[in-house]
Amino acid sequence: MKKAHEIDYKIYGDDMQFVEIELDPLESVVAEAGSMMMMEDRIQMETVFGDGNQSQGFMGKLLGAGKRLLTGESLFITVYTNQGTDKRKVCFAAPYPGKIIPLDLSQHEGKIICQKDSFLSAAKGVSIGIEFQRKIGAGLFGGEGFIMQKLEGDGMIFVHAGGTLMQKNLMPGEVIRVDTGCLVAMTQQVEYDIEFVGGVKTMLFGGEGLFFATLRGPGTVWLQSLPFSRLADRIVSASGLTSQRKDEGSLLGGLGRMLDGDNR
Repeated sequence: MKKAHEIDYKIYGDDMQFVEIELDPLESVVAEAGSMMMMEDRIQMETVFGDGNQSQGFMGKLLGAGKRLLTGESLFITVYTNQGTDKRKVCFAAPYPGKIIPLDLSQHEGKIICQKDSFLSAAKGVSIGIEFQRKIGAGLFGGEGFIMQKLEGDGMIFVHAGGTLMQKNLMPGEVIRVDTGCLVAMTQQVEYDIEFVGGVKTMLFGGEGLFFATLRGPGTVWLQSLPFSRLADRIVSASGLTSQRKDEGSLLGGLGRMLDGDNR
């Protein structure tokens, strides 16, 4: 028996997309704070502890909230419930140009691993937690890829990719290397590690950092051409201000600032 609420949806737009979710009476959807664009009358909005799964006890909710805090997200999540007697709609907008990816967890063995800031919304009943990387190298050098979210259950989820989306199906043993910021999501069978690349020249002048994410099949991965950190960096550079962000998947943050004459 399916545990998550069965929701209907439609995605609108091209580069600045939003997803319209249709809720039957008493159906609910959960979403990150600030992602709601529009909701119809009789939809009740409630901010709850953890990931919105009310079947959990207090300690379960507290643990779920703590996991969300570790990923840099809020302790709370917003639940939208149709309290009317007929269908009602709620819309969630992408935070910056890119694509919204609808994924049915029941078609991916009940689990998707994604970047901590790519989750947009999901059917109520989907569990939102964290996925620790097992190897210490990933912990020390993985940058944005160290702590990722895991979305588990049997319902629909919606994640956002910046820029152009690439979906790549990896054969058993097939390996690709990507910038950690460009990895949006992957199925649980994909093996993930951090690989050192290049020498001193790459470290100083390569621009792509010292470390790449190495993904080994089988499984499916979703990649984005424009991580938000890159977009923010370009905007800051164009404005003449100094970027404060940590470089994606690299150790170049402090070194780059020293080379630029910025010792902060």
